[in-house]
Order: sequence, then C-alpha cells, then structure tokens
Amino acid sequence: MSVRTTAAEPLRIGILGCADIAIRRMIPVLTGLKSARLVAVASRDGERARRIGERIGCAGVAGYDTLLGRDDIDAVYVPLPPGLHHHWVRGALLAGKHVLCEKPMCTTHGEALEMIELARDRGLVLAENFMFLHHRQHREVDSLVREGVTGDLQVFESSFAVPPLDPSGFRYRPELGGGALLDVGVYPLRAAQLHLAGEPEVLAATLRVDNATGVDVAGGALLCSQDGVTAHVTFGFQHAYRSRYVLWGTTGRIEVERAFTPPEHLKPPVRIVQQDRLTELAMPADNQVRNAAEHFVDTVLDSGSGPVGETTTLRQARLIDDIRKIAKTFHRE
Repeated sequence: MSVRTTAAEPLRIGILGCADIAIRRMIPVLTGLKSARLVAVASRDGERARRIGERIGCAGVAGYDTLLGRDDIDAVYVPLPPGLHHHWVRGALLAGKHVLCEKPMCTTHGEALEMIELARDRGLVLAENFMFLHHRQHREVDSLVREGVTGDLQVFESSFAVPPLDPSGFRYRPELGGGALLDVGVYPLRAAQLHLAGEPEVLAATLRVDNATGVDVAGGALLCSQDGVTAHVTFGFQHAYRSRYVLWGTTGRIEVERAFTPPEHLKPPVRIVQQDRLTELAMPADNQVRNAAEHFVDTVLDSGSGPVGETTTLRQARLIDDIRKIAKTFHRE
C-alpha cells in the first residue's frame, strides 16, 4: 500500500495504542499541528478507543491491525511497550506506513537492524522518538562546549532515575520489555552519544533485578570512547528523582540539571563550574514533545524515504545488548 509523501496536505496520522504518553503528551501536540491530522487511535479495547476518539475528534478503532489496514493513514505513532515494538513496527512498515516509534525502538540490536533494513527497502521514514534530543538546551550546551568552556572533554556522567512506579504496569513485566535499562537507562546512554566520539565500548556494568517481577530495577555502566573519554551512567526505578548529565573537561564542567523531561514552561538550569568562577544559566524554555512531532512530520513531508538516524539507533541497541552481556547482576527480594 502506497502513502502520500507530499506536503500539499497534512500528514494523516494514526496511533497504535492508548498509552499514557500518547494521551497526555503526544495527542495534544498532534492535534495542534497544521502540518498533520490525527485520523484515528487504536486500542485492543474497542470501547476505550471509541471514547478517546470522541474526546479528541478522531476515529476510535478496535485493534491495531484494523488501523494499519486503513487507506486514510500515512504514518503511525507507536507508544506501545518496548517488547511489542518489533511486531507492530514491522507490521506498520509492511502496511506502507511511516513510523514514529517511542524509545527504545527495539529490545535487541537484531530487531533494530531488521526494522531499519525493512524501512530502507520500503522507502519509509522510521524514527526512534527520543524527545529530549529536540529540546533547545542541548544545542546551547553543545555551543558552550565548542566555545571551549570545558576545555578538552575527559568524563561524561549522567543519571536518570525515578521513584517506584505502578507495579501493575508494563515496566515490571519482562515479556513486555520492562525494566529500568530499557525505560530510563536508554536516556543517559543516548545522551553520552551526543558527546563521545565513535563507537563507545562498555567496560563494566551492573543490574539489580527484582526477584518478584524478574525485571532490572536499577543499574549502571562504565563506557569508554575511542579516544579514551569515559562515561558513567546510572539509572533506576528506586531512587529520588534525578535527570542530569555533566560534561567534565580540562578547564571546567557543564552541569545540565533537567536533561531529559523538562516541562515545556521551565527554563532548564545549567551550571558552568570553572576554577575561579561559577556561572548559573537558565536555558530557554522549549517544548520537546512538539519539536519531536514536528521533526517527524516535516521529515516525512520533505523526503518521505528511509530511516532517520539509523547509525545512532543501531549503536544504541548494541550498547543495550553489551550491557546485558557483561553486567554483574544482583538479585533482591
């Protein structure tokens, strides 16, 4: 089934699943874009889909296959649990739809490679939705680094951890791709790739597994770039909230305090620490959810062909595989 890739009309979008992130964050953005039109939302529960569709002014569809079979949809947003991404992203690509898939795109490197090759063969846009990458603060930080504020980078540090989550949710179900590594650990791993050269190597890792659920609830990893810069990342579901990264160089540090999920009206604080000076900055407020959605829509309408950022997506998937392979695992009751 072919889809339109012209910018003459808004991109017609469907959503596979009624996940919280879709309802709270993505749907309000998509319904406000002039370049896109939300056509339908699907759920395994037809009544739930109908109610949500009525509320937001689109069709409510029972079943994901039903939505993928519609001729009036050009692209789909996939906010399903990670363990379901491979099946439904593959199905969407085979149905001729462009895909914006929530992070992580896959649970293994092999799955990522298969999906990227399929998108390339079909000439369809496939994008992994790391929304934080679209916040303006990271471009501002990169400018500071290029200006020499830190000197030569020596160490990258990053943490993303949250208090315990709903124990009945997918994050505590191994068969759905649950666990802290795939849910929050991928953020500092992806942030490290913004600043480490080449293919980072995993030198050491730990994972703490909850025996009751079988998922990892905390962990950390030590990485090293090809030029010897180290990166230490930590993540988990059993912590006081923290969402930050630090760039530590020969002449200073840049500390980004709300790195991954800053509210759209917040001016994220960034601290520059040098030998004789402490500078505190407020980065411009920005809406990373809207920016991510616009970037996907514009990519489809402008080119409409091929995976987006495939090298980085595959590198990210390999890091996840490598952490699992070498991690020392601790089991807790």
